[in-house]
Amino acid sequence: MKLPDQTRRPTSREPLPTRCADAPRPRLALPQLPVIRRSALRVAAGAGVVAATAGTVSIVRGCSAPGGNDGSPTVVDATRADYVIDPKTNESRYDVVDLPLAERSSWTLGLGNVLHPGEGTWLPVTTAGSSAAPMVKGSALSTADGTLREVVAEPLSSDKTSFVIYDVRCSDAVYAWVELDLLTHAWVLYASAFAGGALAGSPTKLWEAGADYDPAPFAVAGTKVIWQVMPALSGSKTTEHSYCYVWSLGSGEAKSVVESPGRFATEPLASGGTVTLVPRVNAEAGVYYGITAYTLSDDLATQVDRLVLPATVRPLNAVRIGDEFAFSIEATYASGGLLGTMGTYVGHGDGPFVALSREPAAAVAGRGRTYVIRASSSYFVVDAGSRTYSTLSAANRCINYGEYPARAGECDSFVTFSTIKAQDTGYPESVNVRSFSFGS
Repeated sequence: MKLPDQTRRPTSREPLPTRCADAPRPRLALPQLPVIRRSALRVAAGAGVVAATAGTVSIVRGCSAPGGNDGSPTVVDATRADYVIDPKTNESRYDVVDLPLAERSSWTLGLGNVLHPGEGTWLPVTTAGSSAAPMVKGSALSTADGTLREVVAEPLSSDKTSFVIYDVRCSDAVYAWVELDLLTHAWVLYASAFAGGALAGSPTKLWEAGADYDPAPFAVAGTKVIWQVMPALSGSKTTEHSYCYVWSLGSGEAKSVVESPGRFATEPLASGGTVTLVPRVNAEAGVYYGITAYTLSDDLATQVDRLVLPATVRPLNAVRIGDEFAFSIEATYASGGLLGTMGTYVGHGDGPFVALSREPAAAVAGRGRTYVIRASSSYFVVDAGSRTYSTLSAANRCINYGEYPARAGECDSFVTFSTIKAQDTGYPESVNVRSFSFGS
């Protein structure tokens, strides 16, 4: 369902509307878990605000803020790049220094544990089950002492044989997860209060959809869950718009906050009080993606900043760190200037952009003007303030391309994980987690 046209688009500093003033508010009484039924999905996905309190569900037809017509594309040449390493000569332009990260802790986990980016003491983990049912469990790892806790032992969905826990995210206050039916590709997004490594309340069903919609990319920050509902690349809904929703723990409603005339380019990433989304923008002019930071405290009602990429250029990931966007481009395009070239960039407006011309592999993490950028087999730790850099090597005997980050955006500690091969057999043996602190 299309949203009503807006009479005037908000400027970059104006609050974005989240619902129509005259939107009706029907309420549906339902037992136990709150649920958005598939029959209501079309209405809710088009423009709704969906309640998520135990016992009842209210669906409010509202007005999402469009991704926007929103700025000219940023097309700049190499003169706007502050290269860490010269892409033509491979010579360092920044000074090479000792690693400013100090390894604080290291833990060994069993095989089959995969960490996901998190902001707090507890990090979300998917854990391989000991049998086919359940195939995957939802867990959490404490970065205080390395304790791994089982949080969701099995899917809540009634069919335990075909549903698996597909993805998990958490803060220190909320745990959220997606369950996926491997046979039909239907999926459900749940969330619950979380404390001390365990669920601290009854789970809430935030969304469900069939195979025509991709499993929701989502993030958890503080007491909020942010997720995107996007049509699958194949199916009967490919031409529909995409929407971003926000739900707060204890709230009776989930708000539809951002509309994209097409699929979002990246997953939502929360950092330093902002959420970065990459909706389609300037749709009348062509395919453009706008890297956009919104304020988390007002449920993405305020747009903080936006950087529109050159035509057809799609970022691999994007996050806000301080006053800068940190984003990666995973291919080199035929046009688009500097930002149409493979690499990782940090900056805003027309630049200059700190640029690392290496194939990107994960979202950037950092603190202040220090950025941790994952390349194919190691990390570059770049201090843009002092124009220095160092490298963090992957753990010994890592499989394939080394370790992966479990932080994204602003963080006080940097955490990585990797699967380690046994020295005598060469077979996978364990999962190694390392935690690093930033130098003073």
